[in-house]
Amino acid sequence: MAETKQREFTGKHMILVVGLFFGTIITVNLILAYFATTSWTGLVVESSYVASQQFNEKLAAQKVQAALGWTPILHYQNGRIEFELSDAAGKPVVAGFAEAELKRPSHEREDQVITLLANEAAFVADYTLAKGAWDVFVTVKSEDGTPFIYRERIVVE
Repeated sequence: MAETKQREFTGKHMILVVGLFFGTIITVNLILAYFATTSWTGLVVESSYVASQQFNEKLAAQKVQAALGWTPILHYQNGRIEFELSDAAGKPVVAGFAEAELKRPSHEREDQVITLLANEAAFVADYTLAKGAWDVFVTVKSEDGTPFIYRERIVVE
């Protein structure tokens, strides 16, 4: 009968086991942190209960807005915000009022509301945004009182 030699569990083996254990945990945490910071940042509301109660009204307003056939285009470049809004025929919408609410998705410290001024084909404002993600909510009220609300997330490089 052959004699089997038992291997000894040394301190080097223990260091290797502990290193692999914590290395696996740290690697998984880094991967999860990467995906958490590069994916959707979520939705922030002051009261989720109130927001849920207003859901049907907001859905009905979106349907009315979609029926208008208006086409929005938002641009931000070199410290200038431009919002183009054309009707179903492709002509610019004439509005008596336009403003943009600029919000950070993650906090309220830098939130701003700015007035957009009408020019030939767009509503514009000169405003420099800090780098990062911004939610831009544009509210336009046409001359006949028709409201139009547009939301877009932009990333400033």
